[in-house]
Amino acid sequence: MIKLTLCLSLLVFTFAMSFGQTGTVKGRVLNASSNQPVAFANVVISGTNIFTLSDTAGYFEISGINPGYYRLSALSVGFENTQTEEFHVTNARVTFVNITMQEKPTELDEVVVKATAFKRAEESPVSLKSIGIAEIERSPGANRDISKVIQALPGVASGLSYRNDLIVRGGGPSENRFLVDGIEIPNLNHFGTQGASGGSVGIINSDFLREADLFTGAFPANRGNVLSSVLEMKLIDGNPDKMVYRAALGASEIAASASGPLGEKTTLLLSARRSYLQLLFNVLGLPFLPTFNDYTLKVKTRFDLKNELTLLSIGSLDNSVLNTNIDNPDEEQQYILSYLPAYDQWTYAIGAVYRHYRDHSYDTWVLSRNMLHNESRKYENNNEDGNLTLNYVSREIENKFRYENNARLGDYKIISGAGFEFAKYTNNTFQRVFIPQVNDTLTSLNYDSYLDFFKYNAFVQVSRGFLSDKLTLSAGIRADGATYSGETNNPLRQLSPRASASYGLTDKISLNANIGRYFQLPSYTTLGYRDAAGVLINKVNGIRYIQSDHLVAGVEFRRNADAQLSLEGFIKWYDHYPFSVNDSVSIASKGANYGTYGDEPAIPTSSGRAYGAELYYRDKLLDRINVILSYTLVRSEFEDKNGKLIPSAWDNRHILNVSASTGFNRNWNVGMKWRFVGGAPYTPFDYNRSSLIEAWDARGQGYPDYTLYNTRRLDNFQQLDIRIDKEYFFNKWSLDFYLDIQNLYNFQSKDPDVLVLQRDANGNPVTDSEDPTRYTLKSIAFRSGTVLPTIGIVVEF
Repeated sequence: MIKLTLCLSLLVFTFAMSFGQTGTVKGRVLNASSNQPVAFANVVISGTNIFTLSDTAGYFEISGINPGYYRLSALSVGFENTQTEEFHVTNARVTFVNITMQEKPTELDEVVVKATAFKRAEESPVSLKSIGIAEIERSPGANRDISKVIQALPGVASGLSYRNDLIVRGGGPSENRFLVDGIEIPNLNHFGTQGASGGSVGIINSDFLREADLFTGAFPANRGNVLSSVLEMKLIDGNPDKMVYRAALGASEIAASASGPLGEKTTLLLSARRSYLQLLFNVLGLPFLPTFNDYTLKVKTRFDLKNELTLLSIGSLDNSVLNTNIDNPDEEQQYILSYLPAYDQWTYAIGAVYRHYRDHSYDTWVLSRNMLHNESRKYENNNEDGNLTLNYVSREIENKFRYENNARLGDYKIISGAGFEFAKYTNNTFQRVFIPQVNDTLTSLNYDSYLDFFKYNAFVQVSRGFLSDKLTLSAGIRADGATYSGETNNPLRQLSPRASASYGLTDKISLNANIGRYFQLPSYTTLGYRDAAGVLINKVNGIRYIQSDHLVAGVEFRRNADAQLSLEGFIKWYDHYPFSVNDSVSIASKGANYGTYGDEPAIPTSSGRAYGAELYYRDKLLDRINVILSYTLVRSEFEDKNGKLIPSAWDNRHILNVSASTGFNRNWNVGMKWRFVGGAPYTPFDYNRSSLIEAWDARGQGYPDYTLYNTRRLDNFQQLDIRIDKEYFFNKWSLDFYLDIQNLYNFQSKDPDVLVLQRDANGNPVTDSEDPTRYTLKSIAFRSGTVLPTIGIVVEF
């Protein structure tokens, strides 16, 4: 009976797979500036001989395509050759791809520009890398998390293995900005560090991602309040043909999404995800139990060829409680339980983007609001009937308006616009603290803070090609201001010029460079910090915009449309960075931990620098093996209290990523990624201060010895990840299985040793026999890293 059932199942399975093995791509070719249709454009599936022509209204259709990941190339007289971002063809739905082509005057000596997958903007000829949907979906070890995928790009370092801190070219995790379809979101991750960018898991559902662009320098003038990177993510539009559903089971969450029409001119994207980590962590006996939820909603209406409106909202709801029911916790579990608080956090961003096209330009109007609510609490001995040692409740709210005009006037490209924001910050803090270097006193922070102010900016950038477009020059300027204080309200003090140049030595080799000055306001936690008297002490201290000057230059070689080799050198100079009054160190080295960042007294006196070089190689070997290699040499240094440059926490020195993937018959795909990160500096603990009972009870862990700040260095980190994908295509639905194994050879990275309480046979802390005001502490070694296999399932119908 069992054999018969298996045979029948196999027959049904084989019969089902014999239908619907091909897909269809539909779309429209449009003028990028005016949004008018481009008739009779040649539309080709890149790398194949399959092509069609757009009709008089710009529409095209290609059928009979085998499922997989593709790009389209478009060619038309009077337009630059164009290649689209990657898209996924499946039989479960029709794939819709619009192609926007940039108009170009036809000249007799015109240089032929070949369509390529590698993006280069006139404003940013260097320090820009794009990631397609195939890489996002199938990156080994990333589990479809964009926060982890971008860690393979040059210049990007990772912090702790269980966090998604974005550390770019030696800059801290607070120096980055994130946009989705032109709307800024405050943080990219669940359980985000307030005031920085890190967290544990990304909040963006990769099912909806179309492409991601990472700027690690050469920021265009319309992107401000940033020092290290801008990550611009673009979502797909809803399916205009029919409602398509998708369900996924991943490493840490389950997800469901829908894409389809709401009317003749309106489409919908909707997804929701919920984690099951709390169940796994409880079974494994881990000392904390996290739960996260998120949603994504996008509604797009194309009123006509000249007008369109996008409504977008992304939000998350996170909760983490302590697992105090562990039987006989070991020293590591006791240590984590002693200092880790419980967390509640929710965020959302909601906005509208209206775009109006003119004959040679288009206007973009963006109105948005984002909010972060963050709570944490800790009880003495984790007894909720006992004394509170921490009770923190804070909110950050931003209401934003931005106008942009993108114009093509002859040979000139002009981007101009302005922005206006209203920001509000609240903080209710009670915390028992033991302040080192200030008479070693135990005290309590107990304050309420309310802060609101306006921010404003204006920008313009002009680009033009010369010498038959062999030489491209771009210059821009931006001014930012805020009513926070007299130090920030004059935008002329935050005037940030920038300039780029790109010269094509041949049709394959180019020289590129950029120089610019950039400004960023310190975090709201720093701006809104108050002392015991309720005074905005950092405002009194003259906190102002942080300044960073960038210089980048490089050479790029493109062997063909699928191959790129680039070498870039960079240097960044920092000034006016907040300097911690309590710890006598630059807060530039902080922010890579859970909780909050920057909520302390500071003065704007810290200076530093980061410099290095990046090598990036990407190719398709033997026409089937995709290979990516990136190497970064980086140094990051900030001044100590004596004005001496010392390594920052992001001084990893060497970062190497090697990845490869290939497809096989019957829809198999195999990929690998090996990552090496040089050991980061760290600060040892101060045993003398940490052993004081008052000090330990206030914090639950040791205190760094800031006289030895960043004088130690961790061992180098390395990890090999592999991923195997198998897709099945049935009649009108598809099924994708994947096996992802992180840290295949079980590399154990050594973390800094930690101090823990010496306990007696009954589990009680042991006091020093010669000094009853002190605990007896001991040091234990921490290692992280284990083989982590994951089986994922994605169903689309």
